Parts: sequence; C-alpha cells; structure tokens
Amino acid sequence: MIEFKVNPDLLFIIPSMNHSADDIKNILLSHSEIKFVSFVAIDLAGNDTDEKIPIVDFLDNIHNYLDGHAVQTDGSSVCLPGIATLNDGKVDLVPDPEVVWFVDYNYEHIDMKTGLPVGTLRIPSFITHNGEYVCSRSTLKKSANYFEERLLELFDKDESLCEAHGFKREDLKEINIIVATELEFWVNSPDEYVSSRKLTISQGLKESYWKRTKGSVRTALEQTIEILDLYGFKPEMGHKEVGGVKASISSSGDFHGIMEQLEVDWHYSDALQGADYELTARILIKEIFRMHGLEVSFNAKPLPGVAGSGEHTHVNVVAYLKDGKKINLFAPSDIKADYLSVIGWGSLFGIMKNYCLINPFVSATTDAFARLQPGFEAPTHPVVSIGKNVLTPSRNRSVLLGVVRSENNKHATRFELRSPNPHTNTYLCLSAIYQCMLDGIKYAINSGKTTKELENEFIKPYGAPSNYLETNRLYRCEEDIFESMTDEERNHLFGTPPATVYDSLKDFLSDDSVVDILCAGEVFNDKILASYSRAMLEMWQMELLDRVIPSNIAELRSITKKHVDNNTYDNDMWQDILNMKYQLAKNSDERFSTFGAIKLAIENKNLSELSKLQIKMNQQMSDLKKLYKEYCDNQV
Repeated sequence: MIEFKVNPDLLFIIPSMNHSADDIKNILLSHSEIKFVSFVAIDLAGNDTDEKIPIVDFLDNIHNYLDGHAVQTDGSSVCLPGIATLNDGKVDLVPDPEVVWFVDYNYEHIDMKTGLPVGTLRIPSFITHNGEYVCSRSTLKKSANYFEERLLELFDKDESLCEAHGFKREDLKEINIIVATELEFWVNSPDEYVSSRKLTISQGLKESYWKRTKGSVRTALEQTIEILDLYGFKPEMGHKEVGGVKASISSSGDFHGIMEQLEVDWHYSDALQGADYELTARILIKEIFRMHGLEVSFNAKPLPGVAGSGEHTHVNVVAYLKDGKKINLFAPSDIKADYLSVIGWGSLFGIMKNYCLINPFVSATTDAFARLQPGFEAPTHPVVSIGKNVLTPSRNRSVLLGVVRSENNKHATRFELRSPNPHTNTYLCLSAIYQCMLDGIKYAINSGKTTKELENEFIKPYGAPSNYLETNRLYRCEEDIFESMTDEERNHLFGTPPATVYDSLKDFLSDDSVVDILCAGEVFNDKILASYSRAMLEMWQMELLDRVIPSNIAELRSITKKHVDNNTYDNDMWQDILNMKYQLAKNSDERFSTFGAIKLAIENKNLSELSKLQIKMNQQMSDLKKLYKEYCDNQV
C-alpha cells in the first residue's frame, strides 16, 4: 500500500477566469511539480481521453493549444463509429475555456526537486471531426445553450411567466440548468471472497446502511471528502449504502474481508461543470481507495443478488437576476398550495412522455439492465412520485423519478431521476433530459393551463385522454409499485420497460420521427445518434459473447452434484438441474443450446432475435440458480 496524505498546499484547480495564455503560463511556471498537460474529451461511449504533453512543449506552443489548434489524434483512439472512419479518421481535441481545469497528481511519482507528487493539468475538451463537434461534451454544451436560449425566448413572449416567479423580464440576467449527482460504488479488499449469500443476508438485516465506517475504508472515505473539497466540489456527505458485510479483524488488528457499498454527494453546479465533476470524482475515488489497498467498482450491478450502484441525478432550472437573487423555476409561487410551477410541470411532462428517448443514454449496457430489477430499490418502470399531498413530500423509492420538495424552502424543488448508474454517460443523458424537458415546457406554456390544470392532467387515471400524455398510461403513483402490484400490473399501468440494450435503442433504429425532439436546435443529429446506437449495439454484442456467456459457463461448471445416496427427491432435482444446464450450454444434433443460439444470432446480426434470446438466457440462469440453491439446501 502507498502512504497517502492530503496536502492542502497543492494546486488543484485553475478556474475559468485564469485561462488566458499569460495566466496559464505564470501558474505553470510557478508550479514546477506540474509536468504534463492532458486534453480530456469524452467520446460517444463515455470514455475520456488522456495523453501526456510535456509542460515545455505546451508552454512553447501555448497560443496554438489554447486558440483551438489543439491535439490531433487518430479516430481509432476514440469511439465514434461511422464518423471517424478508417479513411477519414483524424479528430482534433479542442480545449474548453469556460469550465474548471483540474490538476491530477500521481502520488507514486514524487518530483525530486520539489518533493511533491508529479501533476498533470487535465483540460476538459471537445472532439471535432472535419470541423464538426461530435463528442459527448459538445452535445451537452449545445443542449444547455439551446435550452437556456429557448426558455429566454419564452419569457420574452409571455411576461406572466416572470410574474409567476415574482420578477420582471428586465430583471432577468440569465437562466442556468442545474445538476447534482449521488455517486454510489462498491469497495472490497482484493483477492478475498465474500459470498453473495452473506451479502444478501446482511442487506436483509440492514447491517450496513448509514452505519459507521471503519479502518482503511473510513480513512479513504474521509480523504476522498477532503480531496473533493480541495477540488471545489463542495462535498455534502459520504456514507455507507445498503450493501456490504461486516469486515473481519486480523490478529494484527487490521480489517480484512472488506466488501462495502458507499455513497459520496457534492453540491450542485451547472450542467457541463457537473458532468466534469462526476468524471473527476470517479478518478479520485478509485485512486485514493487503491492507495489504501482497496478496489473500487462503479459497475451498476457488480454482484448478483445484492444491491447495485445507482447515480441518482438531480436536475432543476434556476433564473439569476441582475441583483444577484436566484429563483428556482421549478418551484410554484406558493409552495404550500402547488407542487410545481408551469415550467416545473412542463419539464415533468416532457421527461415522462419522452422517457423512451432518455433511457437509451441512461441504460446502455447489460450491466445497467441487471441493476434495474425488482427487490433492490432500483426503478423498473417510468412512473413518478410527487408526494401524497402538497404538504407531504415524496419519499417513494420504488419510482423512476421523485419530485423533491420542501414546504419551507423553494430552492429545494427539483427532480431526482433514480435510473442512472455510475457508468451512465452523464453528458448525453443530461442532453436528452433537457431536450425532452423543453418539449414539455413548450406544451405546458402553449396550453394556457394553470398549475392546477396541469397537475390534474398529469395525475389523470389510466385510460383518461390527454392533449400531450399517452391515454393508456399512469404517470403518478405514491404506492410501493413492487409490493402493491404484480409485474403484469406494472407493465399494464406504466408500460413494459426495455429489458436489453436493443430494446432500449429500437426507437432510434425504427422511427426517425421520434428523435425529432432530440435533434431540435441541432443538439443531436442523425450522424451522432447513428454513431451512438452503433457503438452501444456493438459493445452489447461483444459483451454478451466475451463476458456474459463465459461468465455463465463458469457458473454452470461450478454447479456440481452434491448428494451421494440414492435419494429419489435429490435424483429428480439433480436431473432437472442437468437438463437446464444442457438447455443453456450444450448443443446437439437436434437443437442449439441457448448460448449457441445467441452466438448464431450475433454472427447473423439478427439483433431482434438476440434480444429475445438474452431475456430467455437470463430467465433460465435465474431459474437454474434458484433450483440449485434448493438442491444444496437439501443436503446434510
């Protein structure tokens, strides 16, 4: 393990006000421990670029670098299928001067002259191809700008929108869309095994949630919060989440057998800065815990049978007045009489009506769908909780989206989207959310309806018509949708959710008209959507072929015969287990196994059939594991 101590005297950020060539030059020359510069762009798969440009080269060419003549690289190094092609692959990384730049320190590499860790200045950047912006960061920037510009236009046309929030149009300086995330992750001591059964029991007994952290986990969590504060995140808390087991103590007094789920939260910021914060937080968390000999997983479902890791995303819209006052545009004029303002209701309408356009960016991997299952406090169906009444804020953890409110604080009003996970591409996810919000806002304003009329339209019963929402859908539920109804009832009331990556992307692939909302204002376009869809589908197929099936085969091989006597009950059960294993993995002259059929579907590019086969495989594996557990429990 590496001894790590937080050094508050290091340079951690360079704010946007200091991004001139002269300022940067002076800062870097006074911090000789910063030896490299890296331009950090985000491709369509959510991967961040990283390179090491020596400070000497950067300073010699600083004007070229900062004036947009940035790093050129081969398109094969980023995920932009159909855009950066083999015969036209060059892309450029262009620095973004409007956000915070971070200094990333290598605490294992100490500068001999200063005695400080060697730093790399990471500059958030955009990817361009033939002069066109084609990356995740640029999409979010376009979306945020378009949203704010269109909302200002709506305020210009309708003075009553300003009056509803207690200000005049001439008092308005700007509008910002605000975001904050709750980042969950699992921590474990490497090379040590903790059974899923122990984790399941611990979760059921609620032995971990909000409990006191101990040992190296405590130290790493505390240092993480300290570091995030030094980077300007304004952390709000770090705590244990629902998953995990109590660690054991060795003879030396150290903890081992560590397997814990944690969460870290920080203050809100505008959209692009918030997404950059999340990327930086994941890097810092992994490094700090690693230096304590701990492994971090940001997978949505790193362990079967126990809680997955979410990344609840909070969004709202704020108006900044010329006198410095901030107005929450989701909050109504009277928070004790109404749930939301017209803009708040419109945003909620837009997200829920068009969630099929948001979900492809939220859940784009098999891992993401593995988390969204009943029984683990993760949402499965697109439905909202607004609170049982205006004076009783929502506390429903079974829904996709919660309206967060406080009867005493207008600033608290916001939406909490519960479906994202730590590997969700937050840049594209937020871009889609804002495009859909804007579509709903335009409807709400143009409808001329009051907040009460919009509320009644949103909470309409199943089967009631609406000018905007689907007739045969229920959009609001205050009950526990897992305890109070069956899966069939949930599908009937809220719509059947996608179960695979292909299911989620079908709207992009089959109907051009449904993506017009995303393409408004040229935020997305056909080229970006086609490239993203192709990337996600290719990754999905490779994941099934090279990870999921091999993992399932390994699990099948671990399912072995336990009984030795001639017990008829055990014999029959074991034969059923064998038959299920053969159905999954054993080809014959008469038929393909499920695994074999999946491989054939991938080879033939039959994605619709592949999606059905994946659902079948998941159910077969689930049924087999349940039966094998019953069989093992019968052994003495």
